[in-house]
Amino acid sequence: MSLVDLIAQADERGLAASGLACLDRCVPLLGGDDEVLRPLWANLADVGDTGDWGERLEDARAKLGGPDEPGESEAAMLARRMLAAAPDDPVGGPVRVWADACSVAALQIHRLLDLVDDEESSVDARREGRTDGMSPLVAAELRRQVVVLEVLAGHGAGGLRRALEVSLEGRRVLQAVVARRARLG
Repeated sequence: MSLVDLIAQADERGLAASGLACLDRCVPLLGGDDEVLRPLWANLADVGDTGDWGERLEDARAKLGGPDEPGESEAAMLARRMLAAAPDDPVGGPVRVWADACSVAALQIHRLLDLVDDEESSVDARREGRTDGMSPLVAAELRRQVVVLEVLAGHGAGGLRRALEVSLEGRRVLQAVVARRARLG
């Protein structure tokens, strides 16, 4: 099943976790640490209670800076837009739109940071399942997005721990890529 299909079939918790996972993997671009989005993950784990989501989201936004940071890279701007676009309530149509946009943005960020060119002209083809000639960093991000959605579809709230682990792994990879690019200059 393609990533587009998985997103279309996901429930609200799966969509919120998917968007959050994409954002979480890109937090190194915003100067955030491993704990900055942890309260949002915890909120998703509270079955049926997402009442604190908006407040926790505002705390994360405050810690990660405002919408306009001068001199930011395109990748960092995309990550910042993911954070800015997060819905104040992780339910309904807005969370579906946000999760889908986060998926595209995260793949585009990985594409921008990959030293190997991706043969496809857009990430949409990757999300639809066309993976020939995909660059390694984009391929890894695509796999992570699929795993998060599959785990949540199969295990509901019980899959959040695995989704967070996948996100942490991806964040470590992106931290290494960002550090390597900084060293190269």
